[in-house]
Amino acid sequence: MAIHVIRPGMLTTVQDLGRHGFQHLGVPVAGPMDWWSHEAANLLVGNDAGAAVLEVTLIGPELELTRSAIAAVVGADFDLSVSGRPVPMNQAFPVEAGERLAFGARRSGARAYVAFNGGVAVPPVMGSRATHVRGALGGHEGRALRRGDVLPLGEAPAAVATPTPPIRSPHLPLPARATLRAIEGPESAGDAFWHAAFTVSPHSDRMGYRLDGAALDAAGDHVSSAVAMGTVQVTPSGLCVLLMADRATSGGYARAATVITADLPIAGQLAPGDALRFGRATPAEARAASAAMRAALPGARA
Repeated sequence: MAIHVIRPGMLTTVQDLGRHGFQHLGVPVAGPMDWWSHEAANLLVGNDAGAAVLEVTLIGPELELTRSAIAAVVGADFDLSVSGRPVPMNQAFPVEAGERLAFGARRSGARAYVAFNGGVAVPPVMGSRATHVRGALGGHEGRALRRGDVLPLGEAPAAVATPTPPIRSPHLPLPARATLRAIEGPESAGDAFWHAAFTVSPHSDRMGYRLDGAALDAAGDHVSSAVAMGTVQVTPSGLCVLLMADRATSGGYARAATVITADLPIAGQLAPGDALRFGRATPAEARAASAAMRAALPGARA
């Protein structure tokens, strides 16, 4: 009961909701870049929302299954096929034993999440199956998938369920310039930060996005402090860095703002060259936006 990697794609990793509870020891959380699409894919196939899935980046894989499964792919918009026949995004579909799920052209977004009923059952490390690539921790051998890898699937009912109705991702498709709502941080960069336009640099990864744009003023020394996914740091040179899923647990740069939870999925779908800006949000607005995103998950109660 396994997944055989025929073609790995550009950067495909195993991700669950992350390795929580160890940040005080310097262990990064990892987990999905787009939490909403990760949870939605799991819910479509009947998994717990936190089950391990495959996170696909920009160029997708080709995978062969050795058992029948229900699959769902949510997030960036790709052409998908199972042994040559088209299958839909954002909807559960069956894959029979011996068939291949293949990714084709990408139209929008940067990351997609592939869930199979039963979940990807690699051994957990410190309570999580999430891959932290730089730390070589978790997932499959602590790294992105390679051709020839074999991943175990968890136990699932033998019967193939009826595919569920399609869903709509509330954060996709992305606008030409994304606006990420954020709460001002303890080391403000002033109004210039909120008025600035940025572009995601090619020198970006799961750890963080370097943001090309005007240099901001963040003078002075700063004591190393805890950071979160969505924290925007300003380096002494004025460069902004948006911390993402594989961030470190603390940092010594100025923290200009932190992107709200509801807009982290938008950030997770950005690719190098994409434009963005930041918009002010209050804690109350952040809580309301998060509740609205969770209400849009498959099966959520109205």
